[in-house]
Amino acid sequence: MNTADAKRVLETALICSHQPIQPRELRVLFDDALGVDTIKTLLEELQLEWTQRGVELVQVATGWRFQSRPEMREYLDRLNPEKPPKYTRAAMETLAIIAYRQPVTRGDLEDIRGVTINSLVLKQLEDRGWVEVIGHRETVGRPALFATTRQFLDDLGLASLDQLPVYDTAQAQANAFAQLNAQEDSAQLSIDDASSDETADNHPHDA
Repeated sequence: MNTADAKRVLETALICSHQPIQPRELRVLFDDALGVDTIKTLLEELQLEWTQRGVELVQVATGWRFQSRPEMREYLDRLNPEKPPKYTRAAMETLAIIAYRQPVTRGDLEDIRGVTINSLVLKQLEDRGWVEVIGHRETVGRPALFATTRQFLDDLGLASLDQLPVYDTAQAQANAFAQLNAQEDSAQLSIDDASSDETADNHPHDA
């Protein structure tokens, strides 16, 4: 199989897939005749070939996928005008702290934010698949340690946590998540400024 045909096979598989796919998983398309490094090279070439189109090929935490470009969002929203789910400022700040300070306990989160963390906030983030318990701190009470998931990275279109922008405060980080997510169709975060979930939201602490 020549290079052009191989790229066409990869292109078709990724367009038809509902989930990102790892290069090692794509080897089955070629009966393992192509190595992972070769497939990565072909994917990078495909990525360049799609640079002038409304859809782009990107690498996220769980593999490679095609997705719409940010500038196409306003047009696509006309096809699906449903309002995105609302997440409180408290939830966004909690998520930001977990992402930037992980692994953290609920106590750590409360120390940083300066307020008590509502259990429903953590449950909401866990239910969405963005946060999970990865263990327990070896201290009194063995509190749970929270960290972000690969689904969280996928929904923000990131391959790793290293790609998160650097900001000084929890509120700035929370706002950054909302901005990053504006580029994604798979997860639509927004901050509900009218929320009264927690009384100290107007005074975010440094994260």
